[in-house]
Amino acid sequence: MTKSSSESVAESLYTDLESELATTRRMLERFPSGNSDWRPHEKSMTLSSLASHVAEIPQYGITILGSDELDFAKGPYERNRYDTAQDLLAVFDKKVSQLRPALASLDSTTVATPWTMHNGDYVIFTMPKGAAIRRTMLNHLVHHRAQLGVYYRLLGVPVPGSYGPSADEPM
Repeated sequence: MTKSSSESVAESLYTDLESELATTRRMLERFPSGNSDWRPHEKSMTLSSLASHVAEIPQYGITILGSDELDFAKGPYERNRYDTAQDLLAVFDKKVSQLRPALASLDSTTVATPWTMHNGDYVIFTMPKGAAIRRTMLNHLVHHRAQLGVYYRLLGVPVPGSYGPSADEPM
């Protein structure tokens, strides 16, 4: 299959991006107010922390495309906390609206440019920006969205289907 001349590098590499973003948005729409501090286990994030993290994950793509590294030693990572579906969606939609134009400008040179995540001298990984977007943004988003689905199931919140129907949304 050849890439059409009108297809961007991002569209070619991340054919599933729009579907994953739409599914994530549907998950955030169902955030149950009043359960923000709930967690399934003492070592687990709270519901609000997890949902807030999911809402902000598109920022990783923006960071990857706008820099050559992320060094956690340069400043403490401060997680934001959102306790309503409305707030989660506002943050998610804002990040996605910033991500789309950044991805639209993606070219083959940028895709191949190395990007490093580290904490001072400790290198977590270095990989091409194209792969870093897949791993650090898209795969990360899917992973934590699935965790959020488990939280919802345990709380009795209807879980939207991701790759087909769910027990709450049969065909």
